[in-house]
Amino acid sequence: MALTFNDSNFQNEVLNSDKPVLVDFWAEWCGPCRMIAPVVEELSSEYSGKAVIGKVNVDENPGISGQFGIRSIPTLLIFKGGKVVDKLVGALPKSHIAAKIEAHL
Repeated sequence: MALTFNDSNFQNEVLNSDKPVLVDFWAEWCGPCRMIAPVVEELSSEYSGKAVIGKVNVDENPGISGQFGIRSIPTLLIFKGGKVVDKLVGALPKSHIAAKIEAHL
């Protein structure tokens, strides 16, 4: 299951992770976000132990969203070593997202 990241755990769970981290920036009202939610959950299971996968609700965590310049959702950022190493915007196919994760393992 995808983790839930927020203002209080983002530093520890994402920036301090020793594994690549995929963060899905989303909101309840966003149709494309709802479309990729099952894909993010599937990837979370498939990459368990190899990568950390979670979500940030942009409405509940505007600080994190602003810090990383999130202007449209869904936006998926891949972090490695505490830095953004890749960015995907929009409801993309699972294979495209998986390929980006694989590139950073």
